[in-house]
Amino acid sequence: MRFVYSDKYQLDIGVHVFPTDKYRLVRDRLLTDGLVSSDNIICPPEPNIDDIRLVHTREYVEDMLNLRWTSRTVRSELPLTWEIVLGYLTHASGTTIACRFALDDGVAMHLGGGFHHAFADHGEGFCYINDIAVAIRKLQSEGRVKRVAVIDCDLHQGNGTARIFRDDPDVFTFSIHQEHLYPIKEQSDLDIGLDDEVGDEEYIEHMRVAVPRILDQHKPEMVVYVAGADPYRDDQLGSLRLTKRGLALRDRIVIEGCHKRGVPVAPVLAGGYALKTEDTVDIHTNTARECLRVLGQLPPRAEEAVDTSNSRKEEDDSDSPKSPAG
Repeated sequence: MRFVYSDKYQLDIGVHVFPTDKYRLVRDRLLTDGLVSSDNIICPPEPNIDDIRLVHTREYVEDMLNLRWTSRTVRSELPLTWEIVLGYLTHASGTTIACRFALDDGVAMHLGGGFHHAFADHGEGFCYINDIAVAIRKLQSEGRVKRVAVIDCDLHQGNGTARIFRDDPDVFTFSIHQEHLYPIKEQSDLDIGLDDEVGDEEYIEHMRVAVPRILDQHKPEMVVYVAGADPYRDDQLGSLRLTKRGLALRDRIVIEGCHKRGVPVAPVLAGGYALKTEDTVDIHTNTARECLRVLGQLPPRAEEAVDTSNSRKEEDDSDSPKSPAG
């Protein structure tokens, strides 16, 4: 299985809740745990600005390239430097190549991406470029795919993605998220807004119903899976109560559901703001583990989900099913 990663993802954004070092830490964990060899971690190609223009307006792209602090860039809640712009351009290139690999191999994962708050004409919520939309539009323009589904399981609704594809019947957008939280909601094709404090059991029930429905009714030729780590119960930005075990089961429902139907799937990382960055790294690593599991490439010694912090307590008070079957 191929993973996509670039050192350009670790950005200097100052003191910030967004841990941009998580990308490197996930890559390192995969290597250290023997889940993947360095040969299977691919650096994305140089970004192509024309690909970005398939989604984003001329004015907004020019603002970013010229580092202009305008109403279109200020809502990103990030600094605006060339290093940061290049990082986001590279994330878009990374999601695109991960989707290509998924079309070839069935599953491929981007150890980055998932910037679903970026709109066509402005950035928002730590997101400058909507890499999800760029990848889909690029592959559609090449005739590689027509019908695509975005399964967005980040804590926050994928508002930018929903707006970009609002009038496109070929792209089905699904978002399951905490309802009473940023952002101002757009309308996805299917939204499940969750109350505060929802844990594994209710969340997983929604997933068991929604994912087969999306795959069987929309019949996508590819799925981009936005595998946010921020529904975790110790995340700083939300108040859902999912455990690592529950999030791994969420991943399995999506990845296995796609694989059983022969639908290529490309997970991207999206959000994750746990009090301890190692918890966010655990959750993203578990997503990679589920990809490897479904392909039959997971080493036997790595069968159990990673949980490097407080694992016994989490197992004892988790409300998630012990078995992912079903």
